[in-house]
Amino acid sequence: MRLGFSIGTLGPVAAGYEAQLRLVREAERLGFDSVWASEGYGVDPAATLAWLAAGTERIGLGSGVLQVSARAAVAAAMSAATIDRLSGGRFLLGLGASGPQVAEGWHGRRYERPLAHLRDYVAVVRTALEGRPVAHDGPEIVLPLPGGEGKALTMTVGPVRRPLPVHLAAMGPKAVELAGEVADGWLPIHFPPDHVAEMSVRLAAGAARAGRPVAAVEVSPMVMAMVDDDADYARDMVRPMLALYVGGMGSRGVNFYNRLAGRLGFGAAAARAQAAYFEGGLGAAMEELPDELVDALCLCGEPGRVRERLAAYRKVGATRLIVGLNAPTVEDRLEQLGWLAELNGD
Repeated sequence: MRLGFSIGTLGPVAAGYEAQLRLVREAERLGFDSVWASEGYGVDPAATLAWLAAGTERIGLGSGVLQVSARAAVAAAMSAATIDRLSGGRFLLGLGASGPQVAEGWHGRRYERPLAHLRDYVAVVRTALEGRPVAHDGPEIVLPLPGGEGKALTMTVGPVRRPLPVHLAAMGPKAVELAGEVADGWLPIHFPPDHVAEMSVRLAAGAARAGRPVAAVEVSPMVMAMVDDDADYARDMVRPMLALYVGGMGSRGVNFYNRLAGRLGFGAAAARAQAAYFEGGLGAAMEELPDELVDALCLCGEPGRVRERLAAYRKVGATRLIVGLNAPTVEDRLEQLGWLAELNGD
């Protein structure tokens, strides 16, 4: 099982750009196969990855993920082809539907039929990256627009790698099936190993619908990680970001991470954390996350436990584990990268 390194959105727990480049170079030196940048409503991950391409030599550059409501499918294809060419064929295109709070509040796109939109989106992206005229007649995307002056255009540049890998962030059963059907990789977020195994059945169902083996789809869970001899300290380091996801990532009505916690048996705690977040802020939400929930959704604790969890992900078929770091300083994060590389190699 390979390791990837998530730098997130360069948000509250991130260092400055030069420090991030130092971390990514260390991950490259340690043998991490990829670095992943995500999108919220601030830093543009495509620009970040293009910048990282210039400062690295071998490590893969993944968008984890680009929000499909933020840009037209052909715009995502142009970004992917450009970064792939700049990096000499190292780009991994991760896409996701995000949620209604961001899609409607930030991008002005109704969050309706997100999976149908994602299916059309991937089809258009693949057509463009393959160098074919972009014509699509789907329920969500129609190109060229009928009745106008537009015509089916072909992208004037292409990626180094053909086909360029497309990964989908997917959490619910139908979304996971879609990843199995149309993508080269699946990005489950905050999934413990047993839930990866459970949902892999849906991944296989989607792959079978497309007439291919499920082994053709890479499985790359994204988890927050913290290794420390003091398990309570390790939990405390990941608890703020986990509380943000479970408590405040989305609206009261739609929070996919809160729903995930419920599916894993932590529904009552997740509900309390969400209520606490909206009523008292992040600190209040943190207090509502029991150790058992933190242990389930994160890769944290003593080295022996982290080694066992890495082995568990490997056993359920994860081909890559993408780790996000929450240690307080750059030096601490450099140490964490070393710990994780060593423990994964045991």
